[in-house]
Amino acid sequence: MLRCTVRSAAAFLAGGILLLSPLTASAQQSGGEQKPPEQAQGEQKPDDQKAADQAKAEQQEAAKAIAEYKEAAEKLSSSAGAPECVWTGRRIASLLWRDDIDTARRYIDLYDRFGCSAEHLKLVFRCVIQQGPIDPKAADRLASRVHSCWIAPEEATTASSQTTIGPTTKTGTIPN
Repeated sequence: MLRCTVRSAAAFLAGGILLLSPLTASAQQSGGEQKPPEQAQGEQKPDDQKAADQAKAEQQEAAKAIAEYKEAAEKLSSSAGAPECVWTGRRIASLLWRDDIDTARRYIDLYDRFGCSAEHLKLVFRCVIQQGPIDPKAADRLASRVHSCWIAPEEATTASSQTTIGPTTKTGTIPN
């Protein structure tokens, strides 16, 4: 009886080894051909590169937004410099520019609930309007204009009016 159990145990062990040997061989093959990080980065698939570029762009955009909020907090002493006021106010000005009055009205309710400056919002929208038309397809230009008007509505308005209007007096002689 002992011989029978030894034989069956040996057969069982041999069968287990035979089953595991292909798994260990494939693990050794994939593990033995690892490339250094420099080579692995150089051979990235296009999808991996696109994802990495997109993640980098999102990080840069987030850093830019944080910098804009800090700039507003430093330059504006009133409630207009609070991040929630900057966020909602800039959206309101953009929506009003694009004639989306209904959505802007909903944001104005939120803006008022935060206790933000209604006077500053008026100045910002005036500044955006006085600078003239923007290409509707250029959303980044509108966002840039709204941000610069948010930070300094009086300065942006005066600068744009001086460049648009120019001198109004004529020099020289008028022919008879």
